[in-house]
Amino acid sequence: MAWIWDKKSKTEAQVKNYISLDAFPKIQGYDFADDFNKKDFLKQYKNMGFQGSNLGIAMEILNEMLKNKVPIYLSFTGNMISSGNRELITYLVKNNLIKGIVTTASSLEEDIIKCIKPFYLGTFDIKGSYLLDNLIGRIGNIFVPANHYLYLERFLNEILPILYSTQKKTNNIISSHELTKELGIFIEKNTYTKENHESSFLYWASKNNIPVSVPGITDGSLGDILVFFKRNNPEFKIDSTGDNVKLTKLLMNEETAGCIILGGGISKHFLLNSAIFRDGFDYSIYLTTSSEFDGSDSGGNQEEAISWAKIKPKARKVKVVADATLTFPLLISSIEKV
Repeated sequence: MAWIWDKKSKTEAQVKNYISLDAFPKIQGYDFADDFNKKDFLKQYKNMGFQGSNLGIAMEILNEMLKNKVPIYLSFTGNMISSGNRELITYLVKNNLIKGIVTTASSLEEDIIKCIKPFYLGTFDIKGSYLLDNLIGRIGNIFVPANHYLYLERFLNEILPILYSTQKKTNNIISSHELTKELGIFIEKNTYTKENHESSFLYWASKNNIPVSVPGITDGSLGDILVFFKRNNPEFKIDSTGDNVKLTKLLMNEETAGCIILGGGISKHFLLNSAIFRDGFDYSIYLTTSSEFDGSDSGGNQEEAISWAKIKPKARKVKVVADATLTFPLLISSIEKV
């Protein structure tokens, strides 16, 4: 406490008041001694301090967007579909709470596969060589048997010839948001996926006309299968610029717009970059584990995005630094009314 007395001794002879913090919110956690109340529990997050307070602010921003009917654009990486966040994303899409989506190729693959076969909980520290020998892929602590991807290959080998035939007849080269719409429609019809088609976010996105853009469409297993298909059908094409045109047109015509971004990578950058055409988002929620110290776009904070006109200077914004499998379920649980 020496620093207080040192400061006091220097200011005793001066007419000066210390800054009062009485008007500031007080740090306080939830009192579990009382009967549990979910609404009060979630509201208390804002007064937790650290990332808990940021999560509380995110809850406020989300509900403000929904209350004011602000169009919300969602960006997420493929591991969100690997995890249980798939069901939450499907919920948002099914209930038309999302206006547009930007994601990665693995999101499509795993959404399709999960309509057929489940993923399994494993561990983070199991030997990769052991899993390799047993034909099991690992996504963090999630295990995926390799044979699950055989179903994906069969699914795609049924729809790709149909899409290619349409391309030849119409001379129309589809972009990724048109491809994902066709995938969503086919999920309801395909022998393998139709039984559980309503669990698919792609199905509900196609049904509700919510565009799903995938700027890195050739990545992952989907990219591998597209390579083999193109070898046999050299004229088959996907128009990557069509997604830019679609998304920027949507955003330019929004009076206000908000974004929720889970993770980083190409999906985050593609969505934020599209918002430049409207001078940035009015609302922004980041849920991420990435930090800005290395200059990566994945870790870049909202102040960086403001410098590029991706988010407006006066936007309501918050960055919550934590695993989205912790924060996203809590965020969605705070929705007051659908």
